[in-house]
Amino acid sequence: MPKKSLRKAAPSMKIKKGDHVVVIAGADRGLEGTVILAYPDRNKVLVQGVNMIKKNTKVTHQGVRGAKEGGIVHQEAPVHVSNVQLIDPETKQPARVGYRFDENGTKIRTTRPGGKDI
Repeated sequence: MPKKSLRKAAPSMKIKKGDHVVVIAGADRGLEGTVILAYPDRNKVLVQGVNMIKKNTKVTHQGVRGAKEGGIVHQEAPVHVSNVQLIDPETKQPARVGYRFDENGTKIRTTRPGGKDI
């Protein structure tokens, strides 16, 4: 009898790559940015210019003419998706996201409670 895979499918998130979001909780509260990457399996998003950390990089010889490259790098760290909220493109205010289906059965993201398509 074959074993069944215990791995579950990644849950979908309402925030997608390329969305303009605002941070609503945490140390970077109030900052706005664009989602660079989404990690649905971890429920996290990477937002440009938000949650900046310092990271030590190992010295490599990959620079120009074999120069050593390394040191301290500033980069973004992932933020939990519950701490960000989509910005409505029309009103420029934070808005919740909902879904509706059109006549063809395709899923369309909408703002709540306004119901405008995103």
